[in-house]
Amino acid sequence: MKWFSSGRRRAMGFAATLAAAALLAAGCEPGAPGEPAGPAGPAVEYIDISGTEAGSGTNTPFTAAIKVNSGSIVFLSGTVGAPPHSHPHIPSEFDHLDFSPEAQTERVMESLQEMIRAAGGELTDIIQVTKFMRDVEANQDIVRDVMARYWGPGHRPASTTIEIVRLATDPRFILEVEAVAVIGD
Repeated sequence: MKWFSSGRRRAMGFAATLAAAALLAAGCEPGAPGEPAGPAGPAVEYIDISGTEAGSGTNTPFTAAIKVNSGSIVFLSGTVGAPPHSHPHIPSEFDHLDFSPEAQTERVMESLQEMIRAAGGELTDIIQVTKFMRDVEANQDIVRDVMARYWGPGHRPASTTIEIVRLATDPRFILEVEAVAVIGD
């Protein structure tokens, strides 16, 4: 019996490799992002390349890379910010929602916040996000601005945006976000 497609198995293998690499890097005491690594260093460090550092004038709340020094790795499932709903999906369960890009992004961030708090962390523990977005050109600025409000000025997770045709939950949704967090020991 074939459980996953070969592409799905490769993606799962890649995620497991990333998790193993992050766990191998663990071993230092947690601290604030940006402090030097070492026995009293941070759980994570921002890794910036020229032109991407905070205050460089680029309009991005995200960083080029983050190095994990300690803590527990938490993988957050993708969320469209929909309330609990039926599976298979029933579109009428979403008819009451505001489908504007701003409202959807706020619900996504609230959902991520609920998930990470349930794991014992905060939004600022999220070190990587993958955004699956319909019509990037029309929606990316709104999504970026709302997410930046939630992250605050001192937090910049690594980020990837992938443009998609539609989301499985309902064609009215324009954004799904999955994330990885490191919660300090």
